[in-house]
Amino acid sequence: MAADECPVPDAYKAGMRRLAAGVSLITSRFGDTRVGLVATAVSSVAADPPTLLVCINKGASAHDAIDAAGILAVNVMAFADQDLVHAFGDPARRGERFQQGDWDSAATGAPILRSAAVAFDCAVVHRIPYRTHTIFLGEVRAVRLGTQACPPMVYHDQRFHRLGVHEVL
Repeated sequence: MAADECPVPDAYKAGMRRLAAGVSLITSRFGDTRVGLVATAVSSVAADPPTLLVCINKGASAHDAIDAAGILAVNVMAFADQDLVHAFGDPARRGERFQQGDWDSAATGAPILRSAAVAFDCAVVHRIPYRTHTIFLGEVRAVRLGTQACPPMVYHDQRFHRLGVHEVL
């Protein structure tokens, strides 16, 4: 093995740390219980009908509630809400998740964050189990655009970063 090579699983993890990704809070409501988690594995699937893909680890505390409820919201995070992101990412702070921030209920009932850069309210229309994760396809039922331009949050190299506003060339 060459000096710059390592076993594929390790190289994969190291390589994925170099892929900058937007940060979202995935939220849902099952009965009276609100659940949520931080995710970077969110992607557009189609514009007709508008559909998003969200990958969630089956071991995540919110997984089974999202699966059972069949609804989710993708709250795309602004850098200003980094404290909230840390609360959602820390299992020891699970009880604090919805105590911070200004939350509304979307048409589906999923919690949406007022300060999100954008929030997509989705109905789960398909689930694809794959080993440790479930890939949820959510048809977008409503979109709430943030009221002001805000620097987005990205995750890169195991840290959260702020994207600045740059001149378009």
